[in-house]
Amino acid sequence: MITIVIFYQYDYGCNQGEIMKKELPKIADSEWRVMQVLWESGPQTANDIVNALSGEVDWKPRTIKTLISRLVKKGAVKVTEQGYRYQYSAAVEESACVRSETKSFIRRVYQDAMTPALAAFLEGTELSAEEIDELQEILDKKKGG
Repeated sequence: MITIVIFYQYDYGCNQGEIMKKELPKIADSEWRVMQVLWESGPQTANDIVNALSGEVDWKPRTIKTLISRLVKKGAVKVTEQGYRYQYSAAVEESACVRSETKSFIRRVYQDAMTPALAAFLEGTELSAEEIDELQEILDKKKGG
């Protein structure tokens, strides 16, 4: 499925029920892997995250903990104290971050021109009949048919 748009997360204000727009934090390439662990596994301790990434990346535990701290400061990860341990969890939805990153990429590389961006993604890509039908449905909905 292809989804492109929305790059804001909505949050309800505490006082008067108004909707406030909060820009999603910018997540660096190295931080994406930490976020994926949290999106896939839910709340984790720093050591849990280190263990989850230990076989996949060549980073020292201190590097991973630094990435976690940066994500907390950016507001992408929230921390809760549980006894003497801290649990880290995603504070932003994966789908919202993916949409934001996609939109940012298309804006930077294709100057917001959707047709050449989609053409570049599709050229040389093997698609099943089912995937083509799904893409056609999306385009038909956009067209209003």
